Amino acid sequence: MVANFTLGFASHRTLFTVLWIVGFVSLFAWQRNLIDGFWAVKVNSEMEIPVLRPAVFNLTDFGGVGDGRTLNTAAFEKAVAAIAKLRGKGGGQLNVPAGEWLTGPFNLTSHMTLFLAENAVIFAIQDEKYWPLMPPLPSYGYGREHHGPRYGSLIHGQHLKDVIITGHNGTIDGQGEVWWQKHRQRALNYTRGPLVQIMWSSDIHISNITLRNSPFWNIHPYDCKNISITNVTILAPIYGAPNTDGIDPDSCEDVLIENCYISVGDDGIAIKSGWDQYGIAYGQPSSNIVMRNLIVQSNVSAGISIGSEMSGGVSNVLVENVVVWNSRRGMRIKTAPGRGGYVRHITYRNLVFDNVRVGIIMKTDYNEHADDGYDRKAFPVIGNISFIGVHGRGVRVPVRLHGSDDIPLRNITFKDMSVGITYKKKHIFQCAYVQGRVIGGIFPAPCDNLDRYDEQGNLIKRSISQNITDIDYDF
Repeated sequence: MVANFTLGFASHRTLFTVLWIVGFVSLFAWQRNLIDGFWAVKVNSEMEIPVLRPAVFNLTDFGGVGDGRTLNTAAFEKAVAAIAKLRGKGGGQLNVPAGEWLTGPFNLTSHMTLFLAENAVIFAIQDEKYWPLMPPLPSYGYGREHHGPRYGSLIHGQHLKDVIITGHNGTIDGQGEVWWQKHRQRALNYTRGPLVQIMWSSDIHISNITLRNSPFWNIHPYDCKNISITNVTILAPIYGAPNTDGIDPDSCEDVLIENCYISVGDDGIAIKSGWDQYGIAYGQPSSNIVMRNLIVQSNVSAGISIGSEMSGGVSNVLVENVVVWNSRRGMRIKTAPGRGGYVRHITYRNLVFDNVRVGIIMKTDYNEHADDGYDRKAFPVIGNISFIGVHGRGVRVPVRLHGSDDIPLRNITFKDMSVGITYKKKHIFQCAYVQGRVIGGIFPAPCDNLDRYDEQGNLIKRSISQNITDIDYDF
């Protein structure tokens, strides 16, 4: 499949190397800046080097057997308990050696490193009776897929500090096929659990591992601060693996996601912050998020999404040096009446779309709700969003900006855009209820809703009407 990548690179690893080389070297101080009229978030790439743990254990020290058949839940639990006793002394590292380690869900502890050796594979047990039930997330109401409790994640943690999941590209395999099938058959009574979920925690670092075949979302940090996810590969079938989002920062602050390859059955990355009235009441936004040097494939959803569960607000996001290929959508912002909240100060820079049906889409009528108790007049505020350096080929609809009278899109900017198209219909830069500007020449020609400026910032042509509607979902 990678061999067919039309940019002509031999593999996604080659493309990733080139993309990394041409990427910007940014600074890692979380802040918002206004540069040349564009909102941007700066981060410092010099991450703090984790202190080596004073104690190191092997899973085999606690009776672990890596034969792919023996259940190792108790071994993981004993190992974590041993490390928990060392929290006051700097914690400990748990090494998972090469082998196939079948386990049920287990919890992590603070000041812990989980290290997966080369050829180490942690397999999730498929029998749902081993998966504990947990209360629904407070910002989602009664439940995400079903009212009531939800299944926990395979690797879980709450109220933690200083947790590292890393290795020599070892693998965590959720064996999600059974879960996907039961979900399609409506044979599950509870919401499926993610592969890795860390909640109400800080200083979480995930790197140099592969995650595959999650039952549900892959990595789900919830209401966390200071998170880095780097050099991670996330895989699921691009069809038939429902809701296998790659990374979903949810009501999180200070997040760095970089140098990752993601090919999954739903959104590659989706920034969230709660659902309708429950997310509004919880009131925890997602902010200060940087995503860079990424290759993403999503054949049924989008490479990178914001929403649709964004009721706590999303702000100060930078997306740069990203390739989306063989996908249904490239960049997507989705919301609806009843969500409330806001999406603001978002900068997209250096994007490449290759064989993507819709390159950039903002959708304000994504009417999926937690329940019927949402406020019909809770309209989200969408604005201050910039797209700088957008290129590609094989794109059917480069831009679709679908605002509404209740949810207009404000201060949307395009600069340096050239996207090869596959559909020679007149209206392929589609707009409705949009206010913004185009700086310099772009291709394809923008909609009439946007003001036109030259490269020096001089106004050339004022918008005819920001409320012109030119949305066509038939192609």
